[in-house]
This record gives sequence, C-alpha cells and structure tokens, in this order.
Amino acid sequence: MKENTGHVVVVPYPSQGHINPILQFAKRLASKGVKATIATTHYTVSSICAPHVGVEPISDGFDQGGFAEAKREDLYIESFKSNGSKTLSQVIKKYLDTSNPVSCIVYDSFLPWALDVAKQHGLYGASFFTNSATICNIFCRIHHGLLTLPVNIEDMPLLVPGLPPLNFHDLPTFVRFPQSNPAYLAMKLNQYSNLDKADWIFDNTFEELEGEEARSVSQQWPGKLIGPMVPSAYLDGRIKGDKGYGSSLWKPLSEECIEWLETKPEKSVVYISFGSMVSLTAEQMEELAQGFKESNLHFLWVVRASQLDQLPKWFTDSTKEKGLIVSWCNQLEVLEHKAIGCFVTHCGWNSTLEGLSLGVPMVGVPQWADQLTDSKYIEEIWEVGVRAKEDDKGIVRKEEIINCLKQVMEGERSQEIKKNAIKWKKSAEKAVSEGGSSDKNINEFVKSLMSSKGN
Repeated sequence: MKENTGHVVVVPYPSQGHINPILQFAKRLASKGVKATIATTHYTVSSICAPHVGVEPISDGFDQGGFAEAKREDLYIESFKSNGSKTLSQVIKKYLDTSNPVSCIVYDSFLPWALDVAKQHGLYGASFFTNSATICNIFCRIHHGLLTLPVNIEDMPLLVPGLPPLNFHDLPTFVRFPQSNPAYLAMKLNQYSNLDKADWIFDNTFEELEGEEARSVSQQWPGKLIGPMVPSAYLDGRIKGDKGYGSSLWKPLSEECIEWLETKPEKSVVYISFGSMVSLTAEQMEELAQGFKESNLHFLWVVRASQLDQLPKWFTDSTKEKGLIVSWCNQLEVLEHKAIGCFVTHCGWNSTLEGLSLGVPMVGVPQWADQLTDSKYIEEIWEVGVRAKEDDKGIVRKEEIINCLKQVMEGERSQEIKKNAIKWKKSAEKAVSEGGSSDKNINEFVKSLMSSKGN
C-alpha cells in the first residue's frame, strides 16, 4: 500500500491567470505522491480537467456567471468570502472520516479568508502568490508602512532594498495612482493581512530569477519560490503527458494555429497576445494593426471575440497573406513552435514566465497593474526583450511597434536578446528539475506534510 502523504486542497481565485499556476502546483504535488484536490467555484469547476487532481465545487455566491454576474470587485470579494468560507468548510468535512482527510489548504493570496478556514479546522494553511517576488516585495512594504502611497514623481527613482531603481513608469498602476481602483488595491494589500498565521508562503517564481528580490523582504514575507509553474512537458518533462495546465475557460484553436505555423520559416513569426483580461482601445488596435502590416513580418494575433470589432475594417483582408487572427489558442504550444521568433505580450506574470520558460524573445506592451514592472525586468534586468514606449496619450504608435520588432527579430541587439532568452530557458528548466531550487522547496513542503498530518 502506498504511504499516505497528506491531502492538499488548493483554492484558486477563479480567473484563468490565477487558476493555471495553482493547478499546476497541485499536479506537481500529485506527481510526488500527495493527494491533491482543487476546490474552485461552480462557474469554473467544469473547466478543470487535470489527471490525478480531484475537483470539488465551492460557491462564490454567483454560481451561474461568476465575477461577470457580480460586476464589482468589492461586492464579489465579500460574497466569495462569506459563501466560500462555508462551502470550503464543507469540502474539508466531507473528507474528515475518509482515508485522506485534508491536511493543508493552499489558497490564492487574494483569498486570505481561506487561511482562517484552514485554522478553524486545525489544518496547515499556505498562501500562494501568482505574481512576481518583486511585486510581493513592493506591496508587502506598503502593507507594513515601509513604503507610503502615493509615490511622487519628483521622488523618482524609487529605491527599494533588493530591487533595481524603479522609475515612475516602472511602478504598478496602484502604486502610482492608488485612487484609480481602490477595491483592487485593497485586495492587493489584503493578501498580507493575516500572513503571519500561514505555515508556508509560496510564490510562482524561482531563485535564479528573483532570489534577491525575495530575500530582501524575507522578514516580512518569507516566501518559498517554487516556479515557474508551467506544464512539465515544456520544462523538465517529469510529469508524463503534462502539456497543458488542465483548465481552460475558453476553447483553444490549437490545430488551426499549429497547421498555419508549420508553413512558416523558422523564427519568422511574431506571436501577439494580450491575455484574458486586457481590453485595448480602437485607437491602440489601429496602431498595432498598422505596425504589424508595415513590419512585413508573419504574425499570429490572438484577438478575443469581444475585441474583434475594434480591429480596423481593412486589416484582415489586406494581411491574409502574412497573418492569422484567432480568438484563442494554446499559448504554450504556439510559443514552443520553431516558427515563432518573438512574443508581443502585455507582460502579465504567467505570460512573462511562459516566454522565459520557452526561451522566446519578447516585446512588452504593458497596460496596467504589475505588467509595467514586469516589462522593466524583461527589458533591463533579464534582457530578453524590449518595452514599447507610449506617447503622451498613452498609445504605442505603429512606428514604435515596427522599431521594437526590428530590435528583437533582426540586427545586433536581437542576437544578445536571443542568447539571454536561451539562458533563462535553461535556468527555468534547472529550477524545476530534480535537485533544482524550486524542486527542493516543493520537496521540503511534501516532507513536512508526510511527517505531520494536520497541526
């Protein structure tokens, strides 16, 4: 009989960018012999399909439509707290008298109430952060009063221990303009509210990438770096058949994308995706469209169905020789393809980690929140790409797009960028491979669960 190594229930914030990394963590734990279950909202539960990971529904109070039904962040978070606490408790009770009682709740850091639930039941609780250690460093300092808001432009650059000097345009939106989205800022700071009660803190990054950024705030935020949480097939290959996250709130069009890419020369295609949340203005779409057309490069552009009407009318017909527009695709499969030469990205943390893990040079077009800081690292710290500069109206013009694509795809700088991209790809692989820094941290967690089930 196999030794019982504990039962971990992971609780994601129910958006694609938050579900993917914590579900990947559950798969990693399952591959090491831990029983893993994901407890996610009724609205997202049917999107989960991951071998060796159980699925349990919990309620956010909006079972038919999720966040879209709530419409407001503060209302949604409050409802999820009250309904989620009750229904997560029920999941814990369900396993109480089985051979696999729950021993630990690993919860998305946006949901600190899940830690309270874990403690009420005498269980371990672990917070899981889905952004960079750099961002954790900044917001943790704000929470502890070590950094005050708003920061002033005349005080730039901002000097934070463990981080490179940050200029005003490198800072997260909510640090520059705290009033722009008070509910979201409150959610970011609330991640740290009861963190002193957590038994572990995990972050989806790795030692070689952000070790110093994490260490310099370790007294307030002792995070264990366990990333990149990217499916195993693209990194160490130790989880058999693990080519996707196992969750999709959209239906990817992988076959069409891959067939089209097969017809293109190696490293000749620009892949463009702004993730599942970002909405661009018609003016910005027009500039991007002009830039991609005039660059004369092959391109594969993911434009969500809700954004298609923002595309200029002339665009699709006049570029069909060079480009393919799809509403969604399997990003990992695309990034892995030999035809891809560059990734134009909004610099969300998952996309940034995927670009790094697959060794693809990037052009950053950040829109808001943490993306601005991520793009600074892409260009200046890791040197795996360039950041497109906005004009006074906050628009990236076509000339800037063309210039960025040239820098990354051709010429002297592109050689250096490509070399660095390969270096970071190897570093990401090493971190999650046997004996790597992230693998060691995960093994330590598993060992703790084995030696003491429940506390």
